[in-house]
Amino acid sequence: MNRIDLDALLTAAKQNNASDLHLIAGVPPAYRINGEIILADEDAMAAEQITEITLSLLNEQQRQKFEREWELCISLYHSAAGRIRVTLYRRNGHPELCFRLCGESIRTRDELGLPAKLDDLVSRPNGLVLITGATGSGKTTTLNYMINLLNTERRCKIVTIEDPIEFVHENRSAIIVQTEVLTDTHSFHRALIHVLRQDPDVIVIGEMRDPETIATALAAAETGHLVLATLHSPNAAQTLERITGIYEGSTQRQVIIQLANVLQGILAQDLLPSADRTHRVLAYELLLATPAVRNLIRENKVSQLENTMQVSAKEGMVLMDNCLADLYDRCLITYDTALSRARRAENIAKGGHATNGQPERR
Repeated sequence: MNRIDLDALLTAAKQNNASDLHLIAGVPPAYRINGEIILADEDAMAAEQITEITLSLLNEQQRQKFEREWELCISLYHSAAGRIRVTLYRRNGHPELCFRLCGESIRTRDELGLPAKLDDLVSRPNGLVLITGATGSGKTTTLNYMINLLNTERRCKIVTIEDPIEFVHENRSAIIVQTEVLTDTHSFHRALIHVLRQDPDVIVIGEMRDPETIATALAAAETGHLVLATLHSPNAAQTLERITGIYEGSTQRQVIIQLANVLQGILAQDLLPSADRTHRVLAYELLLATPAVRNLIRENKVSQLENTMQVSAKEGMVLMDNCLADLYDRCLITYDTALSRARRAENIAKGGHATNGQPERR
């Protein structure tokens, strides 16, 4: 397989609305379409073929880093597929590739299935807004929707720190400076320190990975900036536990107080197969930093958040189980899908109102 064949695969991925293309030794090229892996009608790929493709995509600096660290993430632009994030890793001593198609336009909030309250969070002049979820749950898509909304409605300076840049924003009402890790800066933490000296109004952090980045992000939110960031955690409570749990003693107490003061909201999300298997549906949990929530964080009573969110539905808070039950009631996902993602099965059982004795709706 040569570079022209890779072009054909990426073109096919775009035409079939695939989110990802996987090149793995021993199997044919594989597409992820509507959340499922579909093998291409091609021969199985050899390790040597994937190595040749890998070398054709990297410059000398990137090759040296990959040889040294065995893992790498870069972005590139393809004439047919648009902007692509390429993740490189090693298996059995040979490189393999995952291509994520980033898309060329920002979909609307309704198209993405995001809550209206998210727009209110983006309109805040300062504080911390977190988008969380597993890999592939659409965090970057949501983050770019928020950037686009700010770019449309607010005259401000937005500085992003991304690894890598997946969508290029054009300046509209705002000035947007997009910084890429390993291209423009060495790390999220170092970039974030220098960003604070660039007179930003909004700071976007592609991922809060380490204690230093989290501490600097909290400090930035404290000093009057709006900070948007992503984190790998499944729900609001575990997000707070993860942030505070990496610190100890007096430092932990300081972070808890900072978090209680600056947090504006947490959107935890997941992408689920639709009932008809033609697309994916967003399920989410939304925590808003009301005085009651801030008090629970300050007193380190995160375990009580679920009850507070349950009784605060009128204020716009949403528990993941309630969202799953609602998606099932509206026949957007199946009962089995809702049940598989629920924290408590009885919440979904209460949400389904089938009268024929068959809980799953076809």
